[in-house]
Formats: sequence, C-alpha cells, structure tokens
Amino acid sequence: MTRRASPLPPDWPSARAQTRLCDYKVTPSPGASGINRVMPPSTEAHLPFCGSEKHLMSLENKVAMVTGGGSGIGRASAMTMAAKGAKLLVTDLNLESAEVVAAEIVAAGGTAEAAVCDIGEEDSIRDAIETAERRFGKLDVLHNNAAMLSDEALIGDQDILTVPVHVWDRIMEVTVRGTMLGCRHAVLAMRRAGGGSIINTSSINGIRAANRMPAYSVSKCAVNMLTEVVASMHGREGIRCNAVAPSMMRTATLERLVPKEIIDYNADAALLDRLGQPEDVAKVVAFLASDDAAYITGHVLPVDGGTMAHLPTYDAERRYLLANAR
Repeated sequence: MTRRASPLPPDWPSARAQTRLCDYKVTPSPGASGINRVMPPSTEAHLPFCGSEKHLMSLENKVAMVTGGGSGIGRASAMTMAAKGAKLLVTDLNLESAEVVAAEIVAAGGTAEAAVCDIGEEDSIRDAIETAERRFGKLDVLHNNAAMLSDEALIGDQDILTVPVHVWDRIMEVTVRGTMLGCRHAVLAMRRAGGGSIINTSSINGIRAANRMPAYSVSKCAVNMLTEVVASMHGREGIRCNAVAPSMMRTATLERLVPKEIIDYNADAALLDRLGQPEDVAKVVAFLASDDAAYITGHVLPVDGGTMAHLPTYDAERRYLLANAR
C-alpha cells in the first residue's frame, strides 16, 4: 500500500502528539486516510493564543471613547468593548443616559466613566477626549457614533423638495462636521498614545440611495469619504480609521418613529431572517478597535444582513416563489 505524504514540513512536530503551536494546531483528521490537517486557531474557540493567552479580540489595556453612547448602537458598542477589557468613557449629549450606561458597565465588572459630548460643538469634543486622557491616561479607540437624529431631523428629512433648509444645514453641521472634529481630536490624542483606531458610524444609506432621508444619506456618504481621507493621511502614524455601515437596526427610536410597514420591508430585504440589532454592529466595532484588525484601515464595512448583496427585486421574488411553492 502506498502511503500518502504528509502536507506538513519535515521539521514540524508529530501530528499524533497534537502539539499546540503558536500559529497553528495540528490534529489527525477523522477517517482512515491518515492525512493530517493544519488548522488556524480561529477555527477552534477553545484554543487560546500562545504567550499572553489573550481572548480573541481582546481590548485589555485599551482606552475607548464612544460618542452617542447613551442608547442604541453607541450603548451596545460601549458595553461590548468594556466586556472585552477596554476602559470606557461613555459620552452623550444627555449626561444622564451616559451615566446609566457607565453604571451598567461598572456593575458588570468593567471600568467606565461618563461625560457630556455635543459633537455639534468643537470645544465639547475636545473636552471629552481630554477627559478620557486625564482619567485613563490615553485614548486608543474612538467610536465616532453620534449623529444628528433628533425628531425634527428625522421627521423633516423626507424629500429634497420639502426638507427645511435649516434641517439640512444642521444635519450636515452635526453629522459631517462633528464626525470630522471627532477624528481631528482623536488623531491628536492617538499621536500622543502612539497610535489608535477610529471607527465612524456610517450607514448603508450612504452607499445606496433610498427614497427618503436625503440629508441623512448625503451626510453618511460624506462620512465614508472622511473615513478614507483620515486613514490615508494618518495610517503611517499607526492610526487606523474605518467605518461601519449598518442597515436598519431595531432600536427604540426606530420603533417610535418608523411605521411598522417600512420596518417589515427592510426586514424582507435582508438575506438573513431578522432585522439587525445594535449588538450586531457593536461586535464589528469591537473587532475594528482590536489588534486583530491591525491591518484593516480605510474601509466601510456594511453590517446589513446581506441587504446590499442582491438585486432590488430579491424580496418581491422571494415572496412570489414562496407563495407559488405551496
């Protein structure tokens, strides 16, 4: 019988010993072939990293700040990064909301403080970042999450023919300029820290056009380009900048202001069988904040359940095919 050659280099330890290597684990494959498999550690959740034995996507010893952290995606992001070991400064226009989230983090065994941050005001952004440095010694991560999402903005931003000019201007002022100012002062702080990661919150509305919310969509498109510009200008300083682009997420604001029919249409457009949750976005933010994403910068990552992966007719055709299969 001819014995098949092992795919492992001759100087590697025996697969039979199931030796744990720093980069790979070698185990015998099931069956009678005798061929060994080389598996990256990420394929087995129980396999810890060598040396420091870090958990996957650890944020230990990192200091993170979240804007708009009092609710929704910002809250989920703060909670998730804190659970992975980061020290958090939770900021929000509403200090009480930020304090509630910080208290939740502390109650769960994490480290967090709260501060006011109005991204419409440069002094407020600067003060918040300086607060993070003063209380925790540095700033490693900024989740630049806040945007202009007041009831007036959401209700008034329906069509370019009707959106009040002052609403358009305020959305651009807060969402675009505020995100830029967050990047500005985060870069300055991260220079002092020797590098860092900025994660901007964009939207799939900034990538694909919709039939409503023109000011919001244009502002998020600007955030996408800002992300690429910041990454391009400061990457050689060890500062990464990426963005997450969520589809419609199930939040309290959504349930309060968006008709159920529109929510259902968005759920139908996803390839997965549910609408997204803030935690779905938060996990991607935590990844981009971590050293596991050390070679990722300048990208806008959709977190959309596959909403943008198909033809516009997908959801109608799916319903038709289901109906006619019965």
